[in-house]
Amino acid sequence: MSLIINRTYQENPFWLYSGQLQTLVPGLFRKVDGITYERERLELDDGDFVDLDWVKQDAKKLVILLHGLEGNSSRQYMLSAAKYFATHGWDILAFNCRSCSEEINRNFRLYHHGETEDLKEVVNHVVASASYGEIVLSGYSMGGAMLSKYLSVNAGQLPAAIKCGISFSAPFDLEESIKWVEMRGNWIYNRLFRTRLKAKIIEKDKQFPGRLDISKIDSFDKWRDFDAAYSAALNGFGNVDDFYYDAACKNFLHDLDCPLLVVLAKNDPIVSTTCIPMELCKKHPKIKLELTMKGGHVGYSMRGKSYNWMDFRALSFAEQLI
Repeated sequence: MSLIINRTYQENPFWLYSGQLQTLVPGLFRKVDGITYERERLELDDGDFVDLDWVKQDAKKLVILLHGLEGNSSRQYMLSAAKYFATHGWDILAFNCRSCSEEINRNFRLYHHGETEDLKEVVNHVVASASYGEIVLSGYSMGGAMLSKYLSVNAGQLPAAIKCGISFSAPFDLEESIKWVEMRGNWIYNRLFRTRLKAKIIEKDKQFPGRLDISKIDSFDKWRDFDAAYSAALNGFGNVDDFYYDAACKNFLHDLDCPLLVVLAKNDPIVSTTCIPMELCKKHPKIKLELTMKGGHVGYSMRGKSYNWMDFRALSFAEQLI
């Protein structure tokens, strides 16, 4: 479709002057009220489960929200999107990946940026059990990469109700994004992700003794070594290169046949433009790539507003297509 430098987002308070502040302050200090979910536990074909958090108001339009790495439906960006779409007459389904709904999952494997089978089961469940005429997928960071791959690998087989995907701050190349996470100035993200994943790996060792060697869990300085020891094994890959290939939705986007909005801030501290296939996105007839000058990573604060700019942009894109 095109590459657009979107200058409509100019709303950061003046004191959020950097990408780091535009990322951290909304995530740590913003509180979104007014959303109460109804939880549904979906039993999966492999004997595991995922928890789905709903806002239902008998609408014919549904947005499925996908969180970032080690996020969940209660993250402020998820609650904000749920509130904004609900206010505009949509039903909401906030999808919690395996192990992300405050209860560890049953099976050995967890989830990752390229895992799309659980999302496929969720979508098929929704289509079979509800009468939505329009379904939109909107994802944040990892969630944006996950839905983009889902739409690509299922091209030609998607339910007719799915109208588009929307991706914010997503690393379409996980291995490239890791280089940015490992930069010295990004130590807080490095520590946060590693600490949360480490806790789950220890839980998995208790569930499945002997399948992982957790004696070395604190010895890896580089994410590649950590992923080789744990992420690849937990997700059924023989080696880390296969894991990184599968987790990079850029490797599958050429098959996409559904409209996809890709939004990335140029001052995002952990997902650079090098993390997305710029040339493919610019030339692909179904992809609309928008770069903003500000916003940070899943930030996009709006002065004096109860919503953020991602909510506004996602709804406006979705409603253009339905």
